[in-house]
Amino acid sequence: MRLVLYISVAALLGTCSPQPSILEQVLEVGELRVVSRDSPTAYVEGPDGPSGPEYDLVRAFADDLGVDLVIDTVQSVSEVIPRLIDGTAHMAAAGLSTTESRREYVNFGHPYELVDIHLIYKLGTGKPHSIDEALGRTIEVVAGTSHVDTLVSKKQDHPELTWTENADVEVATLLAKVAEGEVDFTVADSTEFNIQRHFYPDLRVAIDLELGDPLAWAFPKESGDSLLSRADDFLIEFERDGLLARVKDRYYGHTDKFDYVGTRNFIRHYESRLPRYREMFEEAAAQWGLDWRLLAAIAYQESHWRSGAVSPTGVRGIMMLTEDTARYLGIEDRVDPRNSIFGGAQYYARQTERVADSVEEPDRTWMALAAYNVGFNHVKDARQIVEWQGGNPDAWVDISNALPLLAKREWYSRVPFGYARGWEPVLYVDNIRAYFNILKWLTANEEAEMREFDIPGDVAPPIEADAAEVERT
Repeated sequence: MRLVLYISVAALLGTCSPQPSILEQVLEVGELRVVSRDSPTAYVEGPDGPSGPEYDLVRAFADDLGVDLVIDTVQSVSEVIPRLIDGTAHMAAAGLSTTESRREYVNFGHPYELVDIHLIYKLGTGKPHSIDEALGRTIEVVAGTSHVDTLVSKKQDHPELTWTENADVEVATLLAKVAEGEVDFTVADSTEFNIQRHFYPDLRVAIDLELGDPLAWAFPKESGDSLLSRADDFLIEFERDGLLARVKDRYYGHTDKFDYVGTRNFIRHYESRLPRYREMFEEAAAQWGLDWRLLAAIAYQESHWRSGAVSPTGVRGIMMLTEDTARYLGIEDRVDPRNSIFGGAQYYARQTERVADSVEEPDRTWMALAAYNVGFNHVKDARQIVEWQGGNPDAWVDISNALPLLAKREWYSRVPFGYARGWEPVLYVDNIRAYFNILKWLTANEEAEMREFDIPGDVAPPIEADAAEVERT
């Protein structure tokens, strides 16, 4: 394939011209070929198309070059480097650590993320506090990863350290095996672990094996540095403009927060409380063009799926509607679960309509949720603050930083709608993101899973112990 590409480009540029650089080839042919991993931390193909942090980054890079993006996905990280070596791809965007063993075969660009490498165990099986305490117990890791290199380096000081390598799985599978007690330990990056622990709340970090491990894009050694240098310039500018932070927020934003009790309670309530209301959520969501799981996540944040819930400020019912909101919606009985669920769906749909057309998903959903909680006018005030700060008012990551400022006199005195407990809608959105994504995970294998309204590209953020029952302002 590489030879064919060279011949084609040579024909276009003239046989007397010197061999074009890789960047020139990409620009002339109009195509950037990238190998990536089928993983939530890299690239996934969902019902609404491709998504993932690596996809968002490399999609933006291809757009910056003005060329088409062609993604070649592999199932295992061990397949990535061979695809570069054999000329299948111009570059790899697969969450690769910049290890010395990989540097023998590829060149790495500017690091765009730092991750920690953890030894993971299951709560209740005995936490090791050092490598020595893990000796003699089973460790399984993904073959061809930086995790193997990390263990090899540890073995120099701990000769009795042993492990098995599996080339047919991803880290998520091994984390599940630890959660199910099939192996004692595995090794995972902090990003992957922070996602998966919401699905397996018994998983814990035993030991930090390495801190600040850099991730970067990889390029074939023989390709020179033309494409690599252009990619570095792009990433540096992308980060300077705040767009890299936006991508990180979309996929990992709040995954460093985790509440074991809250996650376990949610899964238990999914089995014990949700069934009696699920059909109502599905009907209301269909009527208002929503994903029923998002609607159910809002209800769990509001009331933990309790139709008789009452807050100290007087909001009531499973969707915790205020008297003013119920009156606006024409609802007489806020406690009736059907009235509350359909009313909540209508009210949320109204908030989505009020969000500016320039706001894209999933930021649009997060802003509508914030408006559901704190009131749309306070979200408008936060947008104004973001503009004053020179940020992007269409980006949730910027809005979430501005909302808490509404509790500070120097800011709320300058906006039309004044004071608000602006930290509450941020926590509110964080929790609903968690509940929503866990619901998607719990219902993933159902034949009747709703796909039409699935929000693309998000992964499970954290979850808090209790719903924040706050007064609408």
